[in-house]
Amino acid sequence: MFMFKAKVFLEELKKYSPEICENSLKAVERAKYDTDMATLRVLHEDMVNIPEDSIDYAVMEKSSKVKVVPSDINWSDVGSFDALYEELPKDEDGNTKNDKYYNIDSKNNLIYSKQRYIATVDIEDTIIVDTGDVILISKKGSSQKVKEIVKQVKKDTELHNIHLTGYRPWGTYTVLQDTPGYKIKRIEVKPGKRLSLQKHYHRNEHWIVVSGTATVTVGDKTELVRPNESTYIKMGELHRLSNEGKIPVILIEAQVGEYTGEDDIVRISDDFKRI
Repeated sequence: MFMFKAKVFLEELKKYSPEICENSLKAVERAKYDTDMATLRVLHEDMVNIPEDSIDYAVMEKSSKVKVVPSDINWSDVGSFDALYEELPKDEDGNTKNDKYYNIDSKNNLIYSKQRYIATVDIEDTIIVDTGDVILISKKGSSQKVKEIVKQVKKDTELHNIHLTGYRPWGTYTVLQDTPGYKIKRIEVKPGKRLSLQKHYHRNEHWIVVSGTATVTVGDKTELVRPNESTYIKMGELHRLSNEGKIPVILIEAQVGEYTGEDDIVRISDDFKRI
């Protein structure tokens, strides 16, 4: 755990890792304040220009202004699944798990899934994590190697950028099913927020409201869509959904088309200034 005055740390960073310091300052200077989200947004291109390095290597191993104070505070960084296992409560077999789990003579395992039931038979000292996007299976003591898997995932897929649940300034969406020819989503729009005015070149959309009241614009027509009501958006039509109420709008979106990727969105107008 590090404690320092900001000025002192920045002086040491500038001295021992000037490239990190200069690019970080440039990123802050060019950042824009999002008043709607009360957030300072750093530009992506500025962020990726900052060299990757830890505080240990960048400053602490080089600085002469370091004092070490040993403390017995029962501290854990919980920086790996192995460390997480040590902190969580265990059952009589030494397993730590959530409710969606069946055990047949399995011992000393970390098992976690948000999405589905996991059954284990005669395994020991194993880590199994199901995030919905992917399933990780690792031997205990080797979970730090997940960094190597992440590098491989970045090469082969878009999972590091696109997940089953996506968070947007207006709310969230969760992909319920993604099959060639169609995709089904659960969408939740926060009160007072609205999606961008947009169109798609490769898909049609059906919106079915299950909670709240949505203000839907399709072309030149605007109407209220209430629970158990739906609307249809043809490929290429301009459309937008707004939540002018006091509770979240929850809807099911069915996309039908030859291509249903997230990049098939042409934004004409957007409250959050996204491209």
